[in-house]
Amino acid sequence: MIPRSLRGRLIASFVGLSLVLLVVVGGTLFVVLRGLHSDATSGSLADVANSVLPQVRQSVGTGNLRGAIEDVGTQLATRDIEVMLVGTDGRLRPIAGQPVGDPIMQTDGTAGDTIRGSVVLDAKPYLYAATVIRRTATAAPRAVAFLTADRSGALALADLGRAIPAVALVILLVAAPLAWLVARSVTRPLERVAAAASGLPVGAATTPLALEGPTEVRALTGTFNAMSDELADTRRREAELLADLRHDLRTPLTVISGFAAALVDGTATGDDVGGAGRAIGEEADRLERLVGELGTIDGLRSGENPLRPEQIDAAVLLAATRERFLTRAEAAGVEIQVASSSPEQTGLTFAADRLATERILANLVANALDLVPRGGHVWLSAARVSPDSIALTVTDDGPGFPPGAVGRVFERFYRADPARSGSGSGLGLAIVRELAQAHGGTAHAENVAPHGARVGVILPVVPQPA
Repeated sequence: MIPRSLRGRLIASFVGLSLVLLVVVGGTLFVVLRGLHSDATSGSLADVANSVLPQVRQSVGTGNLRGAIEDVGTQLATRDIEVMLVGTDGRLRPIAGQPVGDPIMQTDGTAGDTIRGSVVLDAKPYLYAATVIRRTATAAPRAVAFLTADRSGALALADLGRAIPAVALVILLVAAPLAWLVARSVTRPLERVAAAASGLPVGAATTPLALEGPTEVRALTGTFNAMSDELADTRRREAELLADLRHDLRTPLTVISGFAAALVDGTATGDDVGGAGRAIGEEADRLERLVGELGTIDGLRSGENPLRPEQIDAAVLLAATRERFLTRAEAAGVEIQVASSSPEQTGLTFAADRLATERILANLVANALDLVPRGGHVWLSAARVSPDSIALTVTDDGPGFPPGAVGRVFERFYRADPARSGSGSGLGLAIVRELAQAHGGTAHAENVAPHGARVGVILPVVPQPA
């Protein structure tokens, strides 16, 4: 059964690897030891054959070969060595009996040569050493063979039985600490990640985890640290968003509640009734715009409001935006103009969602008109910044952004001047950024010298939704 824990699986893998290694080492040792024992036994038989060779040659000369062989066989029986003759067909033949087994000699050989090998007799393995006593002769033995049962396998197993415990102990001493170290190097960082992750749902503060362990575990830890930081930042921004939302809702609700109470208790009479009604209506419209703009941002992020790109002439877009805000600008005493284009910018077109680009420019112009004092100026411009992108920009000569505000002007509900509430929702520039990102573009803001601000977007000529 596979262990459930990673530590258990790593240890089980090392144990399995150790067993496989033990089997491989044991098999290799068995083959080597069996070969050594076989060679030793064959060498011993060859020594016996060489020691009795003079006696055998003498018996050949006297014509008493069989008698001499029987005497030698009797002497060697106590050593579990059998003596047989090798006939002219190369097969073994007992002193008195029929040939047995397969041929062990394929060539005539030279007198005095000793041939070693193995043979199977009666389904049992034997080792032999055969000494050639004469070349082929009719019906005469060619050689004398000395045989003994092949016990090299049993001897190798006996040696292996003594060696395996030592090998197993060495493997255990090496594998156990190694398995523990590897399991510890992997599981400890994972346990820290798991412990830190358990605190995320309840909002517990976490410190960055140390990057330890294997590369994959380090990558996981780094990803967790990044996720934890992003979650903490998201929670911070969420808290700020809720605080800003409460602030922006409190003013219109206070106005609505106050005038509604005045109408109910009769405090507002005569012309004041109409004024109270208008104030309630204006603040209700402001709340509706706030909810609508929040829905716009959420719809862009969720993909519920897909883009509908079409070919747009930048000059026509800027002129229409100017005409749209011309009356409001004149009422505020602000001059609004479309910046003159250079010859290379004439006929500048790009593909984008028309309603989205109109809203981008509308929000930028509305933001500028809220900040520029009477007698100020607002300029609208478009320019190609690369072969694949275009910039739409609104520049004013107002007070510009306070120090440290440029990097936050696109945040929801952020106002560079907290004392100024104005009639806006605090979401205009946030929507500009979301619409630009929906096209695959970016939004940017900066102060201009000697005073004023420039806010705009850079859009791809062909939308590349993020």
